[in-house]
Amino acid sequence: MTLRPVDHPDLSERGREEILSGAALAFLGELHDRFDARRRELVAARRSRTAPSDFLPETADVRAGDWRVVPPRPDYADRRVEITGPTDRKLVINALNSGAKGFMADFEDANSPTWNNQVEGQANLADAVRGTISYDASDGRHYALREQIATLLVRPRGWHLPEKHLVAASGEPAAGSLVDFGLFAFHNAQALLDRGKAPYLYLPKMEHHLEARLWNEVFVFAQEALGLPHGTFRATVLIETLPAAFQMEEILFELRDHSYGLNAGRWDYIFSMIKSYRDNPAFVLPDRTSVTMTAPFMRAYTELLVATCHRRGAFAMGGMSALIPSRTDAAANERAVDAVRADKRREAGAGFDGTWVAHPDLVPVATAEFDAVLGDRPNQIDRQRDDVTVKPSELLDAAATPGAITEAGLRNDVSVGFRYISFWLSGRGAAGINNLMEDAATAEIARSQLWQWIRHGVALDDGRPVTRALVERVLEEEMAAIRAEVGEDVWQKGRPDETRAVFTAVTLGDTMPEFLTLEAYDRL
Repeated sequence: MTLRPVDHPDLSERGREEILSGAALAFLGELHDRFDARRRELVAARRSRTAPSDFLPETADVRAGDWRVVPPRPDYADRRVEITGPTDRKLVINALNSGAKGFMADFEDANSPTWNNQVEGQANLADAVRGTISYDASDGRHYALREQIATLLVRPRGWHLPEKHLVAASGEPAAGSLVDFGLFAFHNAQALLDRGKAPYLYLPKMEHHLEARLWNEVFVFAQEALGLPHGTFRATVLIETLPAAFQMEEILFELRDHSYGLNAGRWDYIFSMIKSYRDNPAFVLPDRTSVTMTAPFMRAYTELLVATCHRRGAFAMGGMSALIPSRTDAAANERAVDAVRADKRREAGAGFDGTWVAHPDLVPVATAEFDAVLGDRPNQIDRQRDDVTVKPSELLDAAATPGAITEAGLRNDVSVGFRYISFWLSGRGAAGINNLMEDAATAEIARSQLWQWIRHGVALDDGRPVTRALVERVLEEEMAAIRAEVGEDVWQKGRPDETRAVFTAVTLGDTMPEFLTLEAYDRL
């Protein structure tokens, strides 16, 4: 079956004729026919499972077995710092030129999935793979690739997200994950191999090892269909959901011929902790700024990740530092750099093989901390963390997280949640807000915290209960403040009425929607 594209006026001729060529659409149709029904089953199965409380008894033999994933490829054995960002043309060039070892081009949390963003982003990556990408800015500056550039990695959308601009004969939308992967693989996999590289991927939002098995089946089929050697695709899985933290071994096992390790997706992991135990008051978390990587449940999760990966010969990748430097406020800049430095020092010391940053100015900061531990070694996969033993109760110890729930924290969640939704509806999936790089994951924390606090009627540190009425009042005040700050023209372009409708739906309802991006997608 060939999926049918829904006509869209914003696409370039190249996007229509080359990226969405007949052959490319036929390949996507094959992926849809073979794998979409199973994808839908697995996403539906998430809703029927209870929140995890222990490791799976039925996969004990996998955890006890003597196996390892495929070794790293020599072209990308050193991953000490990776930078992430959307697939905007200029940003792709800057990220590849940043001095980082890798650049994760993001079709997921740092991206608003307008059809133009998806298709033109694929065109940008095709040019980047071939070294021909360039950009001429309106101010006369010319952007092009340097001789030494970062290794490209691509993050497709999660299994749960649809692509409404490609539909099957039945009228059902395609899977965003299969569209993003399929277009990248079809246009670039062989070109990367010809250049001594591989198609490297990041796989997000999985909740079960059977979801990893499906990705492995997709890779096997795609390799056969495109005439690629077995093991061509190499994928790092983001452990960013609580259920996946209880199945790290199993996820590596399912992908072992295509595995490139695990990543501690810290922000979505906090969101998943809230979402998984949304109705349990023992899992109420304090202000977002208080939930750091040193919180007991976060430390347990990252220690287990490093130990698991290294036991199986896999990369253990650290999480995103959302802090971004300020080029106008020296004091704020110093605080941001110091915080990033401490965070990356902790990760390198804990055994991680690399880490993420969101801004080019932070690449040398993070690199220095990993250089201090790794030296000339490409990684520290051989460092076994035999000292680590993590119990299920430690992964679930949210109640031990220090910190208070404050009005400032509530206001920050309201402001960030509203602002981010506005950016997303306007086509931007990542935005600097208050010297933090906010994306869908951090916005999910903000809105789910508000829902959780209202649900359990928690008290602020001044004694006032958090109620829907209080959040609505703060929302009115924050909207007024944002409007005054940005001016009327920008305010109206930010689609304030639709933004408020989405914010209200994902934050103030009786039930908490699974993902704000699903709630907002039909408005794009």
